[in-house]
Amino acid sequence: MHLARTAALIPLLLLAACARRPDPLPGFPRVFVWAWERREDLSWIDTRSVGVAFLARTVCLREDGVAVRPRMQPLLVPPNTVLMAVVRVESGGHGAAADVPRTARAIADAASLPGVRALQVDFDAVASERAFYRALLQDLRRRLPPQMPLSITALASWCESDGWISGLPVAEAVPMLFRMGPDRYSPGSDFSSGLCRTSVGISTDELPSRIPSGRRVYVFDPRAWSPDHLHAVLRKVGQWQNEF
Repeated sequence: MHLARTAALIPLLLLAACARRPDPLPGFPRVFVWAWERREDLSWIDTRSVGVAFLARTVCLREDGVAVRPRMQPLLVPPNTVLMAVVRVESGGHGAAADVPRTARAIADAASLPGVRALQVDFDAVASERAFYRALLQDLRRRLPPQMPLSITALASWCESDGWISGLPVAEAVPMLFRMGPDRYSPGSDFSSGLCRTSVGISTDELPSRIPSGRRVYVFDPRAWSPDHLHAVLRKVGQWQNEF
């Protein structure tokens, strides 16, 4: 009886192993805090377990070109922090006809900031802007050092039925599990897109009840980060990992 049950489980275990993608950011911390456009003092973090994904610049697409707004607020981190530069793209409705090379250059420049080891693009591309976004990421990938990971944030719907992100030249797509409105995430399910199965984005004021195991967790805090906020998140992450 026990042997029969074990034999029946083997195909399922093999299927689960095959379905789990390898870590696209090997050697990087399993938790990243997002540091958005405000003064952030993160000099107290444990860099062995926590990295910082900071808003480095905002690229604004305009009818007459591309404008860059740099980070204006100070960011304090320990010297050995694993840093990921985040570039926010705001299209203003001009994304479908925007200049791909100029936009890619404006984003790629953030990768040369001191200490940056990865680049993340945050762009809520609407359907008419998807062809531009794909071309932009292809151009951007060619401009970055081969060893530098390229990450994107993703609406939860991108990770599900329409599948338009399939084949994008990125290491990961981070599904945003907060501020989702009616597009709610079901904790008992997983995303259909493989790019969305290695990480999640959450917020300290809207923590899900659980997430699938093995995910890298990016955390947004609507307030300035504090040790208490981060420790509460780390406890929750540890609880999720122990549940699966």
